[in-house]
This record gives sequence, structure tokens and C-alpha cells, in this order.
Amino acid sequence: MRKSLILGIETSCDETAAAIVRNGTEILSNVVNSQIEIHQQFGGVVPEVASRKHIENIAGVVQRAFYEAQLAYSAIDAVAVTNRPGLVGALLVGVSFAKAFAYGLEKPLIAVNHLHGHIYANFLEHKEIEFPAICLVVSGGHTSLLLMTDQNSMELLGETRDDAAGEAFDKVARFLGLGYPGGPAIQAAAAKGQAGQLKLPRVFLDRNDFEFSFSGLKTAAMNQWNKLQRRGQANVYDMAAEFQAALVEVLVEKSIKAAVKYQVRSVMMAGGVAANQELRNLMKNRAKEAGLKLFYPSLKLCTDNAAMIAANAHYHYGNRSFAPLSLNAHPSLLSL
Repeated sequence: MRKSLILGIETSCDETAAAIVRNGTEILSNVVNSQIEIHQQFGGVVPEVASRKHIENIAGVVQRAFYEAQLAYSAIDAVAVTNRPGLVGALLVGVSFAKAFAYGLEKPLIAVNHLHGHIYANFLEHKEIEFPAICLVVSGGHTSLLLMTDQNSMELLGETRDDAAGEAFDKVARFLGLGYPGGPAIQAAAAKGQAGQLKLPRVFLDRNDFEFSFSGLKTAAMNQWNKLQRRGQANVYDMAAEFQAALVEVLVEKSIKAAVKYQVRSVMMAGGVAANQELRNLMKNRAKEAGLKLFYPSLKLCTDNAAMIAANAHYHYGNRSFAPLSLNAHPSLLSL
């Protein structure tokens, strides 16, 4: 594999991020400008606001990444950018900046799938991952289960049919009045409650495939909450605990089932929801029971960042898989 020094740029949602990574594993800088406080008042990300903030922030964030890495612009070998999936307006800001930056420096441009980036966050911190491996990618916009036979090949085994896990967390948290972002809000409330006091469905857990569905769980939680409120029996902490338990159990059991079926050595988790402590604890216990090695990124690399984009781009660079300056942004996944 060729050596590389890559600038990564990430603007798929509400974080403006830039990072410089050496050889796909060594982070020289990783700058993230978060918009969470801006969007909290709306209970979720407002695409137009996110795009405008990216425009305001991106030049300064990239400059900061070079300053922290103590490098000149010309030192990098390539410019990598997330071009799918995500909010199209937000993506376009990063793609446009990256194309101009690469053109001005006469450096190759590399397009990165945001979900691939989340997976490769694991390789930034864990050198001992063995293949084949199962990877659960679980975030605000996506929930997918993949089989990886090496670092360059992955097969989609299943994905959500409707709401992603993180999306369900956000919607239920908002409905319960717990705030945004929903994942941390539900986790904090759940710590004060007890799962099992209420009963919510474990959707698709009885199926033999690796598909997910969280819309029904979300609706069941909302309907039960309305009934409990009418009876004067509503306990938001118990509801948060049961909702979290129901969602996490499905994620874990599907992942372990896939690991056993495909006889893998490692299980990885990636994406913002991989920061959930209940998910980490249950997956750790089940992986140990099954004799599997479990890997997940540190909290700072679970959420959107540019180091993971540069890490994935290292492998594109080695294969000379470069993008043209006509590169466009795509809000949908297209393909894994």
C-alpha cells in the first residue's frame, strides 16, 4: 500500500470537519465545528441552516486542520471529501470546497461514502481487527449490517426498511420532551428508569434475515405513552429505558446472528449510535459469549468527523481511485 498524507473534509450533516491523516491510521489533526446548539432550538437539523453554517465555517476549519498538523497546504498527497449520502446542500459545500482546493494544489480528488468513513474510524484506533468481520453501521440516517472479507470489500447483508436507529431515537426523544440530540437524551433518561416496567416490541427479531425496522417501535412507544398519560401513569424514565432496550436488543442480536452464520472473527460497530453505552455493554457481553472480538471507535470518532473520511481515502489513494473535478453530491446512498 502506498504511503499517503490526506486531507479529509466532511460536511454531510451538521458538523463542519477537516482532518489530516497519514497512511490511513495516524491522525495529525481532526477539527470538528459542531452545530448542535444551533439546531437544538428546532428539535433537529434544519438543512438550509446547516448549509449556510458550513459555508461560513469550512475555510477556517480546513486552515485549522493544517495549523494543528503543522503542515503547509502543499504537503498533502490528496484531498478527500464526503460526497454521499447526506443533506445535499451540506454535501455540496464540502464537495465544492474540496474540488477547488484540489484543483488549486494540483492534487488528486477522492470521493468517500460517508458510511464507509464511519467503518474506517475503527482502523484508526484498532490495528488488530481480523477478517472476515461483521460491521454494524448505526447512525441518525442509516442502519446497516455488512460482511467484510478484507479492508476493501464489503457486502450488505441487511438494512433498515424505514427509520434508522438514530432517527428513531431523535423522534421519540422529541415526542417525550427530552430534547435533541435524541440518543444522548434517551440514554440519560434511561439511566434513571428501568427497562421491563413497560413492554415494547422487538421488531424483526423473530425473522431469519438481517433487515431492521424501527418505525413500528417508534409508533408503539408513542401510542403507549399517550395511553399512559391519559391514565396518569406516565413515567418518562421507564419509557426511555424500555425504548432503548428494545432498540438495542434488536441491533445486538441481529449482529451476533450474522457473525455466527458467516463464521467471522471480529464484530465492529460504527456511527453515532455506536456511542450508546447500553449498546456497547450488551454487544460486549454477547460477543464474549459467542467467542468474538468486538471493536468500536472512541466516542469522538463515532460521531461525524473528517479523520474517518481521510482514513477510508487512504485505500482509494493506494488503488489510484480518484474522482474527476465534475464530482457531484448525492443525498442518497446509491450503493455500499
